[in-house]
Amino acid sequence: MTIRVELNPEMERQLAAEALARGIALELYAQRLLQEAIASRSKAHGRASQQEFRDFLDALASKAPNVPQLRTETFSREMIYGEHA
Repeated sequence: MTIRVELNPEMERQLAAEALARGIALELYAQRLLQEAIASRSKAHGRASQQEFRDFLDALASKAPNVPQLRTETFSREMIYGEHA
C-alpha cells in the first residue's frame, strides 16, 4: 500500500536529517517510525502479565541501587494519619 503524506518544511527537514544520521533512505525511516508507533500503541492498550509486571519492577529497582529497603513496621497507620486515625 502506498500512502501520501504532506509534511510541513520543518517536519520534512527533521525527518530527512534523522534518516541521514541513521544512514537509511527517508522512505524507509518513515516506514520504521510508523511501524514503531503502531507497535507501541497496540502494546500500550494491552495489560501486562504478572511476570511482565514483576520484571518491570525488578528493572526499575535495579536502576536505583542506593534506595534503602524499608521495613514494613517503619510506617504505621498512626504515623500517617496522626489524630485522624
